[in-house]
Amino acid sequence: MTTETTSVEPDSDVLYPRRWAAMVVLVLAFVLDLLSVTIVNVGLSAIQHDLGAGPTDLEWISAAYLLSFAVVLITAARLGDLYGRKRVFLLGLAAFAVTSAWCGLANSPGELIAARTVQGLAAAAIAPQVMSLLFVIFTGRERATVFGVFGLVSGLAQAGGLLLGGVLITADIAGLGWRMIFLVTVPVAIVLVGLGVWLVPESRVVGGVRPRWGATAVLVVGLVAIVFPLLEGRTYGWPAWGWALMAAGVLAVVGLAVAEHNSPARRAGALLPVAVFRSRTGAGGLLVLLLSFSGFAGFMMIFPLWLQDGQRFSALDAGLVTVAFAAGGLAMAAFTGRLTVRFGRFIVLAGCLVSVAGGVALLIAVGAADGTIGSWSLVPGLFLLGVGMTLVMPPLTTLFLSAVPPEYAGSASGVWTTGQQFGSAVGVAALSTIFFAVLEGTGGYESAFTTTAIVMLAALVVSAGLCLVLAPGKQQA
Repeated sequence: MTTETTSVEPDSDVLYPRRWAAMVVLVLAFVLDLLSVTIVNVGLSAIQHDLGAGPTDLEWISAAYLLSFAVVLITAARLGDLYGRKRVFLLGLAAFAVTSAWCGLANSPGELIAARTVQGLAAAAIAPQVMSLLFVIFTGRERATVFGVFGLVSGLAQAGGLLLGGVLITADIAGLGWRMIFLVTVPVAIVLVGLGVWLVPESRVVGGVRPRWGATAVLVVGLVAIVFPLLEGRTYGWPAWGWALMAAGVLAVVGLAVAEHNSPARRAGALLPVAVFRSRTGAGGLLVLLLSFSGFAGFMMIFPLWLQDGQRFSALDAGLVTVAFAAGGLAMAAFTGRLTVRFGRFIVLAGCLVSVAGGVALLIAVGAADGTIGSWSLVPGLFLLGVGMTLVMPPLTTLFLSAVPPEYAGSASGVWTTGQQFGSAVGVAALSTIFFAVLEGTGGYESAFTTTAIVMLAALVVSAGLCLVLAPGKQQA
């Protein structure tokens, strides 16, 4: 039996008086994580030329952050439950400031990859505390309002990251170039630490499940073993040991889930609870998440790089064009809740198909271009991709969590977010590998981009088919 304790009891009539100010601090801290994912995509071309980074280095710079975030997220959430969410939040935010400065000062691709790995760990300490604290200090209609604002700000942050990255690199402030995309977050994080000390209440779970470091280590090894060959396989000529390593990684993750389930003592608070995957919606939803998010994340890493290196767009122009993707998501965000309640799994299916239509529109625009492609010809396809992603992700999350037994809701949420980040890392690894393999085979930028886009479309088509596996009927949002 666990109990929730905060500076203000969440079930009492007296709400935390500075909750709205605390919300601003918490949401802005989460925005730093979102910015760190999107802003780097616009900066990869500049990083490549300045540090002499190779294709595999670029893949690691993006994937290392996502992978480290994924592997420690659930453990970080449990540390916050036990030792205080405010405490872990502030420590994570301080670490984020330090690691962002390290990223901005890195002098080699290897150093930047190391910094991005640790930056992802810091972000993983922040994210679950933000969600838990917002849930605790708000109730009823206020809570619904807060999470609505949270979703809107998250969408704006993704668009802002693309645009901000282009602005900072083009402005070349103090001759720092791409380094500013990391350094700009340092003063913001420092200010948020100070405000967090003052405004954010403490919250913890008395008697919560302690982190299981052995299980965490197995999960880390398993997920890294899956992604590492995807990132390094091309360099080593796709040796047999790479495929064996991927298989071993899958077996490690599956074995961990089975071992936790077979031990009554470990079943409560398992990192990978088997009960989450027993329903069609649980297992099918996770597969749709992994496939669709792999396609989206991998494509959105390659797209700005193709614009800058293949089409000679400036970083600012690439950021401006790519904002159309986020704009499509924002345009649809207000309607997804009602559509999910009314149409259930079919709204996810529609999202996959709209995304496919967006990808096809991009391919038509590229094929019809005579020389350098025009910015406006890319906007319709990007906009549709953004609409499609928003019709996939929030409804799919709702359907997945609604299918999970209530006692596993917390674990399921952690599994879902871990799957989202891991899927992003796999997508970055797989699609960038395909892009650079075609490019190095002298296929040219247009062929490399086209091949990558087709692979993304294939993932979305398979995702659409898997939507039919989800439990039928309408779901409650």
